[in-house]
Amino acid sequence: MLDIELLRSFVSVVDAGGFTRAGERVHRTQSTVSQQIKRLEETVGRPLLVRNGKQAKPTEEGERLLGYARRILALEQEARDVVGRPVVDGVVRLGIPEDFAAYRLVELLSDYVRGRPTLRLDVRSGLSATLRAALDRGELDVALVKRNVGDGPCLAAWPERLQWVTSRKHPIDLERDPMPLAVAEQGCLYRDRLIHALEAAGRTWHIAYTSPNLTGIQAAVAVGLGIAILPDVAVTAEHKIVDAEGFAPITNTEIALVMADNASPAARRLAELLGDFCRSIDLRGRMI
Repeated sequence: MLDIELLRSFVSVVDAGGFTRAGERVHRTQSTVSQQIKRLEETVGRPLLVRNGKQAKPTEEGERLLGYARRILALEQEARDVVGRPVVDGVVRLGIPEDFAAYRLVELLSDYVRGRPTLRLDVRSGLSATLRAALDRGELDVALVKRNVGDGPCLAAWPERLQWVTSRKHPIDLERDPMPLAVAEQGCLYRDRLIHALEAAGRTWHIAYTSPNLTGIQAAVAVGLGIAILPDVAVTAEHKIVDAEGFAPITNTEIALVMADNASPAARRLAELLGDFCRSIDLRGRMI
């Protein structure tokens, strides 16, 4: 392994043209610099300098080493600068619902991070109830959550349009009894609303498919395992929107932007961008 200090003295001798001036640059005596060059030559097993009185020039081997030495010293300084650089933006912890995580919001987050090299963004995607609890425990700084309309303070909120969906290729008979459901795990707002709506209509049901993620529910509906309630942005070409006749419409849910009271300036800036994003999409999730 090449010693950084020996390489620094070697480069200084070459740049200064001699040992005396090189010693002044690296704050060493001439004899110390001379000893360092000797140790470096012993390490590489080749003479690196041609000495002519007080002057010194690199040998052929020294010329070859010189370029590497400069690069090694530059990388060493770069590493020191990166490690020693103060963290300006710190860490921002964001929670988002899964259907947003799979949508255009991730592009916004990528642009946001690239423009802030001193920021570390930690994103958690999951059920809104879980994200809300994490925010209350101080584990998140900003979150987008699905909730009942007006359920507590928030920075902004947008009404959400939900759809009853079945499979386009293998539609489920809406008179089927009990009705098979494809739902998320307990704690999901959509699951609770779906079951409540069916029971309010006097319909029986059973859980045919449970998934911890949105893609699982979308796939189960697409192949005809069960019906589901999905937001517009999660309805795919393999799904068929069901006429709400006989089913209670789901109209009183919203997407809310919430933020911790002690959020940092970086977290507040991200909240502003999230607000702009949500205002820029219509109910079908297309950019306005």
